[in-house]
Amino acid sequence: CVGVGPEPLQGDGPGAWLDAPLDPDVRAVVVGFDPHFSYMKLTKAVRYLQQPGCLLVGTNMDNRLPLENGRFIAGTGCLVRAVEMAAQRQADIIGKPSRFIFDCVSQEYGINPERTVMVGDRLDTDILLGVTCGLKTILTLTGVSTLGDVKSNQESDCMSKKKMVPDFYVDSIADLLPALQG
Repeated sequence: CVGVGPEPLQGDGPGAWLDAPLDPDVRAVVVGFDPHFSYMKLTKAVRYLQQPGCLLVGTNMDNRLPLENGRFIAGTGCLVRAVEMAAQRQADIIGKPSRFIFDCVSQEYGINPERTVMVGDRLDTDILLGVTCGLKTILTLTGVSTLGDVKSNQESDCMSKKKMVPDFYVDSIADLLPALQG
């Protein structure tokens, strides 16, 4: 609704925030990664979403983003949930693990799921997308998910957890290079 970048609070309080001008042509609020997410942006998003027909779209529901040395920051899913909570609406998620993104790419480029492999480092997004779309899956152990997570999912009685088990795993994506060359 306002784009990426700072959006400072305007005026002297909630009444003034509600009077901030809105673009009458906005028909959707798209929530993606934004390091400048703020109370003002949240307020504007909710105001747009009160208009009939305004869509709420989220890019993904990642709860956190991994950094080096086991550290992490809040992910886009935290921002999406904040808007959902304030607007009392559920977002349409277009990124992983929603099959929407795969269906778009598949239709555009004629991708055959039987000849396609999904490679990723997250069980709850990358591997789940692959399983949902009927792809073979390879987990790389360089990111978020671990073999311990895979084992836990395999042993779980929960079907949604069992869907987050890859067909194969590699320590690093570099381990795939020999297979691609040969």
